[in-house]
Amino acid sequence: MTLYHAAFGFTSAYRRMFVQRDVTAVRPQLLMLAAATVLFAPVLSDGTAFGHPVVGAVAPLGIQVAVGAFIFGLGMQLGGGCGSGTLFMVGGGSARMVLTLIAFCAGSFVASLHMQWWIVTPRLPAIALSDTFGWSAAVALQLILLFVLSELLRRWGAKNIAYPDIRGFTWHKLTRGPWPYVWGGLALAALNWVTLVVSGHPWTITWAFTLWGAKAAQLLGWNPGGVWFWSGGFTENALNSSIWADETSIMDIGILIGAFIAAGAAGRFAPTLRIPLRSIIAAVLDGLLMGYGARIAFGCNIGAFFSGVASTSLHGWLWIICALSGTWIGVKLRPWFGLANE
Repeated sequence: MTLYHAAFGFTSAYRRMFVQRDVTAVRPQLLMLAAATVLFAPVLSDGTAFGHPVVGAVAPLGIQVAVGAFIFGLGMQLGGGCGSGTLFMVGGGSARMVLTLIAFCAGSFVASLHMQWWIVTPRLPAIALSDTFGWSAAVALQLILLFVLSELLRRWGAKNIAYPDIRGFTWHKLTRGPWPYVWGGLALAALNWVTLVVSGHPWTITWAFTLWGAKAAQLLGWNPGGVWFWSGGFTENALNSSIWADETSIMDIGILIGAFIAAGAAGRFAPTLRIPLRSIIAAVLDGLLMGYGARIAFGCNIGAFFSGVASTSLHGWLWIICALSGTWIGVKLRPWFGLANE
């Protein structure tokens, strides 16, 4: 509901930044990261929540993260949605994004078949600021960096674009939208913290897509025997279990249901099957690229960037740098597929 009512997508925010120098949707993302960093720190520094262990989203820095994030950033501009955006738009009634979701699962599954090759590409070990400097210094350092980035964006951004008014709270606006971006960013930071303390790890999205793609392949006769990625304990057990035993799958289904409820409450659930051919091609290509990129990069804009940065992992920063590079190229390619850059 938060994603839908705040229209809190990363894809359109980055596109407007590149095309119009409109940073009104990007700066709230930095606020979201700052809030999540502060919320995560006490829990991750203690290592437990309500008696069970918790871990942050920390991953190595290497070629696979850089390449995967670049591919993801390129793909999300062609389809018009990121990992979270795909789910909340499908739940909100977008038939076009159903194609993207199917292709996302397919691309993620294909990447899983190649993981044995990607896992040995050059890399540095996982580096978390909290491990290097301690949690107090890491939080302070990251908050300073986020503030500096926000100020640089404010100075660079177009001056004739006003931020949405965050005043005038009403229950009608809360339940039916639209929400200001600031509301969405702060709500997502709080919800990611809830995810951390309940499940023991931060919010992730795309693992479920890999699993759904593999289960679909099994139905078509694919045999996982001998495939490196699917021969490990966790992945093998997940493949042989119901999706209702997989936390990420349950959360992704929750996003679909929440967006459906939000769209209905707002009176905007109106799916249409009239999709131009070039737009269909872009949606499928987008899903394949995002699925492949997210799998090899240890996640998408949520699992790698949002949760990674909130955990003070440097791979989250590497992810966004490379994803923005791919986004810039994706913006240039959109007109080829009949997609506007407004």
